[in-house]
Amino acid sequence: MTTILFENPIFLQHETPEGHPERPDRLRALNLALEHDRFQPLVRRKAEQANEDFVLLAHPEAHLRSVMDVIPEEGINHFEADTYASPASLQAALSGVGGAIAAVDAVFSGEADNVFVAARPPGHHAEKNRAMGFCFFNNAAIAARHAQKAHGAERVAIVDWDVHHGNGTQDIFFDDPSVLFCSTHQMPLYPGTGAKDETGAGNIVNAPLSPETGSDHFREAFRSRVLPRVADFRPDLIVISAGFDAHHRDPLAQLHLVADDFDWATAKLMEIAERSASNRVVSVLEGGYDLQGLAESAATHIFRLMRG
Repeated sequence: MTTILFENPIFLQHETPEGHPERPDRLRALNLALEHDRFQPLVRRKAEQANEDFVLLAHPEAHLRSVMDVIPEEGINHFEADTYASPASLQAALSGVGGAIAAVDAVFSGEADNVFVAARPPGHHAEKNRAMGFCFFNNAAIAARHAQKAHGAERVAIVDWDVHHGNGTQDIFFDDPSVLFCSTHQMPLYPGTGAKDETGAGNIVNAPLSPETGSDHFREAFRSRVLPRVADFRPDLIVISAGFDAHHRDPLAQLHLVADDFDWATAKLMEIAERSASNRVVSVLEGGYDLQGLAESAATHIFRLMRG
């Protein structure tokens, strides 16, 4: 497998208040884990800042302007509950979009089999018209739309295993049968969406998990609800919203997954991608707020992408 990791120092310059869980140290912890010798074959590229027009693949212009309007010249601006912006936040968010776009181009051109985009701020809570949950622009949704528009993908599957439901991705694709959205997540938990009966145009698959459950329940939900639907959908591309806050160490939730669970889930999705999508997998970083849990889990996920 040829795996590319997209990164950019600008992601460290998106600042949040002291004590905020979505902090630059998340990427620093991952970078330390990637210093291990087993990651020497990993191809690492800079995620370039995207043109603002790419945001419009998933969001209206009014949303883009509303985000731009809250970027401060100095300090930190609070603009939605727990979501903050600093002077470099727009550049960081657009670079995350750029990484997602470049990832899609890489897998469709054959330059890579799969890609991981190590970006922040995350994206899966960003709805069509609303930035929320630490998220400005929905990188996974933009990647899916770019695959359709630029590469003729007829069917894109987005699988979200972040412990929080990807309400933004669901909102964007709720009535679009060309995109399958599958989510495992803790319920009840922020943002309060993700019930089984939220099915959209038959293209939304939610597999909520009760607090204090662990690997067995997660894997059963994946086997019974997620994997069959993704396989039957026969996607041309699989996008993973790769949050690692379902790890048992994470402070923002109460699931008890371990790094091996993300390895297992990655391998299962790669098997489907091999059959229907010429191995094409694009994974974008979402949550994960315990530094050790994030570093171990994301590194395990990336290594599985490399190994196949």
